Amino acid sequence: MGSLETEKLVQDSLSDHHKPPPPPSAATAFQPKASNNNLFALLLEPIQWLQMLSANLNPTFVLGVFIVYGLNQGFAGSFFKVVSDFYWKDVQRVNPSSVQLYSGLYYIPWVMKPLWGLLTDVFPVMGYRRRPYFVAAGVLGAASATAVAAGGRLPVPEALAFLVGLTAAVAIADVTIDACVARNSIEMAVLAPDMQSLCGLCSSAGALIGYSTSGFFVHHIGAQGALGILAIPSALLIVLGFIIHESRTDDLHSEKKKKAMDKIGAATRGMYETIRLPQVWKPSLYMYLSFSLNISTHEGQFYWYTNPEAGPAFSQEFVGMVYAVGALASMVGVLIYQKTLKDCSFRKLLFFAQLLYGATGMLDLIFVLRWNLALGVPDSFFVIAEECVSRVVSRIRWMPMIVLSTKLCPLGIEGTFFALLMCIDSLGFLSSKMGGGLVLHLMHVTRTDFRNLWLALLVRNALRLATLGLIFLVPEGEQSDVIVTSGGLTNKNGSTEDGGGDEEEGLQLVPASEKSEVQH
Repeated sequence: MGSLETEKLVQDSLSDHHKPPPPPSAATAFQPKASNNNLFALLLEPIQWLQMLSANLNPTFVLGVFIVYGLNQGFAGSFFKVVSDFYWKDVQRVNPSSVQLYSGLYYIPWVMKPLWGLLTDVFPVMGYRRRPYFVAAGVLGAASATAVAAGGRLPVPEALAFLVGLTAAVAIADVTIDACVARNSIEMAVLAPDMQSLCGLCSSAGALIGYSTSGFFVHHIGAQGALGILAIPSALLIVLGFIIHESRTDDLHSEKKKKAMDKIGAATRGMYETIRLPQVWKPSLYMYLSFSLNISTHEGQFYWYTNPEAGPAFSQEFVGMVYAVGALASMVGVLIYQKTLKDCSFRKLLFFAQLLYGATGMLDLIFVLRWNLALGVPDSFFVIAEECVSRVVSRIRWMPMIVLSTKLCPLGIEGTFFALLMCIDSLGFLSSKMGGGLVLHLMHVTRTDFRNLWLALLVRNALRLATLGLIFLVPEGEQSDVIVTSGGLTNKNGSTEDGGGDEEEGLQLVPASEKSEVQH
C-alpha cells in the first residue's frame, strides 16, 4: 500500500463514526485540541492516532509494526536490493547471468512462508507462539549481516548462504507480525483498517528511506560494509522478542498435540480439495505463468547502467534515487487502481494491464539501444521516466491479482490457503529470475559485453505479450463477486464436474446467492 493512500486511510480512520468510543485515556489523547484548520492540530493528529492505537492495542505491538514492517521489510528490504547488486558486481565480481540465478534463491524463504506460519500458530516454544520466532529471526539476520560484512571476500556459496539468511530473517519476522496483526484484527475488528494503514505506512516510509540512503552508504563505505548495517534492524528483532506483549500458553500436552495435528490434516485436505476446483486452479496457474514468463533481466540492465564504457555510468547515489522515485510511482499506481479500476472485471483489467506491461517494456529496449539520445532525451531523465511508468503499470497489474487471490480462498482455511497462493507467486518470481539468468547466459551478456542485451530484452517483452494468450484462464466476473465458499470444499462432484464441463462458464464469478443455481 502506497504512502499517499495510507495517509488517506489514516484521515478516514480519524473520522470513522462507527467505532466504539475508546477508553477515556485514549479518547482524551486522541481528540484534537484545536480546530481542524489549525496547522498545529494537523501536525498532532498522527501522534494522537498512534496514541489511540497504543492505548487500545498495546504499545509493544505498535513498536513491533515499526520494527518489522518499517525497519526490516521496508528499509532493510529496499536497502538490501540495491546494496546486494553492488556487492555481487564490485566485491564478488561475478557475471550478471550468475547474479540473476543467485537472486532467485532469495525467494526460497518466502516460498516457505506457510511453514513459518504453521510453526508460529501450532508449535509454541516455552509457552510463547511469537516471541521466540522474533528472537530467532533477529539472531539469524544479525549473524548473516555481520558475517558478510566482516568476512572479507567470501567464497560465493558462503556469501549466497548468508544473503539468503538475511531474506529468511525478514520472511520469518514478517509471518510472525502478520499473525499478531491477524489476532488483533479479530479481537479489535473496528481497528483492523487502522492497523493495515499503520503497516502500509511504515513499509512505504521504510522503503523510501532504504532506497534513498543505499547509494550513499555504498559510495562511502562500500557494498560489503553497507550490508553490515542490516545487522541493526535484525538486532532490534531480538529486542522485540523480549519486550512484545504476549500471554503465555500452556505447553502442548499429548491431547492438545493430537488436536493440533488434526487441524493441520484438515487444513491440508481442505487446500487439496480447493486447488482441484477449476475456478481455482486455472487463475492460480495464470498467476504463476504470468510471473514466471515475465523473465527478469534486472541484473544485466543494472550492470549496463553502471558501466562507464557501454552504459550511462550512473553513480551509486543516483541508482538509489531512481529506485526511490520508483517507489513513489508505485504508490501512484495504487491510487489509480483504487480510484478508477477496482470496478473493472478481472479478465478485462488483467488483459489490458498485461498488454500495457508488454508495451512499456519496450522503453528498456529504447534505452539500451540509446535511441533516447537520438531523440534528445538525456539518460537521467529517461531512466527516471521509464522507472515511473514501469512501476505504475506493474502495480496496476499486481493489485487485481492480489484481489483475485483473496477470492480463491475458502472460508475456514482462508489464511493458510492465501499463504499457499503467495507461495505459488513466489515460485513464479523464482522461475522469472532463473529464466532471466538463462537468457542472459545464452545471449552471452557478461560484466563487460552488453552487445546482446537488447536481444534479451526483446525476448522478455515477447514473452510478456505472449502471456496474453493465457488470459482465458482468468475469470470474467467482477472483483466484488465470489468464487469459492466453505461449501465448495464438501461439494466435490458438483463444483468440480460442473466447472470442468464448460471451461468458459466454469470460470464465471457469481454472487454467493446465485452460486447454488449455477452448481445445479
